[in-house]
Amino acid sequence: MSDVLDATQQAIDYSQRIPNNVNLAGDRALQRALEQWQPGFLKWWNETGPVDTSTLQVYLRTAISVDRDGWANFGYVRMPEYRWGIFLTPRDENRKINFGDHAGEPAWQEVPGEFRSTLRRILVTQGDTEPASVEQQKLLGKTCPSLYDLRNLFQVNVEEGRHLWAMVYLLHRYFGRDGREEAEALLQRRSGDVNNPRILTAFNEKTGNWLAYYMFAFFTDRDGKFQLAALAESGFDPLARTCRFMLTEEAHHLFIGESGVARVLQRTCEVMRDRQISDPAQVRAQGVIDLETLQRFVNFHYSVTLDLYGAEISSNAANFYTAGLKGRYEETKLGDDHRLSGDTYIVQEIENGRIVGKPVPALTALNARLRDDYIKEIQAALDRWNRIPEKLGIPFRVKLPHPGFHRKIGNFAGQDISPDGQVLSKEAWDAQVDRWLPSESDHAFVGSLMGKVIEPGKFANWIAPPARGINSLPIEFDYVRFG
Repeated sequence: MSDVLDATQQAIDYSQRIPNNVNLAGDRALQRALEQWQPGFLKWWNETGPVDTSTLQVYLRTAISVDRDGWANFGYVRMPEYRWGIFLTPRDENRKINFGDHAGEPAWQEVPGEFRSTLRRILVTQGDTEPASVEQQKLLGKTCPSLYDLRNLFQVNVEEGRHLWAMVYLLHRYFGRDGREEAEALLQRRSGDVNNPRILTAFNEKTGNWLAYYMFAFFTDRDGKFQLAALAESGFDPLARTCRFMLTEEAHHLFIGESGVARVLQRTCEVMRDRQISDPAQVRAQGVIDLETLQRFVNFHYSVTLDLYGAEISSNAANFYTAGLKGRYEETKLGDDHRLSGDTYIVQEIENGRIVGKPVPALTALNARLRDDYIKEIQAALDRWNRIPEKLGIPFRVKLPHPGFHRKIGNFAGQDISPDGQVLSKEAWDAQVDRWLPSESDHAFVGSLMGKVIEPGKFANWIAPPARGINSLPIEFDYVRFG
């Protein structure tokens, strides 16, 4: 019986006003509540989503099922007509909670009363990041480097909008009046707004150019992957199933970030090789982004993203884990007892002007562990980037700064630490900060390169073409149609 149920739940019903695979029509009160929320969502999209897109036809991927081989369908869609909906992976009737005090118990299908407020806050914080990134990127289409990149931007935008729907469904379905009020509030906050900003600092930063966008997609969206992966382990089964499908879509966002930066690096290194230049001013004179500026953007976006993991030592993270609400990255692949009651973990801190590692209870260091898992994956991607200058005979290598660099949260908050991990005086930091972080002149230069390129197959001078097109189509394909 469960196999039949799973098979039917994989299909997405696009005949409904709100496409879904959760049998929304079977709960008329919930359906009405979400249909009442929908006009507010569309109003938010039209006000703060990508500008000047109402007449565009975009070659977008739309989910048609949630199974591994059939979850996406490609075709032209007018942006305001994209069908946002609610999609969960099929339920495993035998799923157990895999960690914490409730390990071995059946996964929860309803919210345990004692965890109600905690789970609601988790959903709201995750949900708030989704519209925030759309707001941050609303003007980027005006300076797209190609139709290929413009299409990819819009794909990310509509999927972030769908991820908002994913969290709003859970709020409406499982949290009653409080959930409905929180869902409304998600449409009221605005990225960078002085009076009503988004919850997390990184989602109030400007994304004013395409280099910043690629960095955001690479670094900050990858934090989203790790947070979603930890929530996909949750004992609250509807949240776990929601996050597992979101991770399928998130993979494309990470590809856009990693490949986008790689293409910038590729173009710059090709120019440096072909013209036998290395001085940053000479490189800039060729209309490409010098490698030193690229490194400063890496430093900024990496350090800002590390703050999203919170303080290294966190009683909240310990409580989430013990309660079975949020696990570790790839929890079921880890070989310990999944309770961590006597385990320790090494966390870095400053002691007598030096950075040292100290063992702390593993339960309270879960934020640090998740961040360290993230850093390992980021470093592996940088290793891939660095094959580009190596292959082209350029001695420069992109590096990650020390995790204590430019931090505002956690053990290193307020400390002046160089990219190589030296604890500095305020004077030494101020004297060198423009070497390490993007300056106003850096942003002005990168901004000066941003010009709209919309002829099929053409690319801005500062970025290399991709290795291949979307969905096996040629790079020259008409990915966005105007008018």
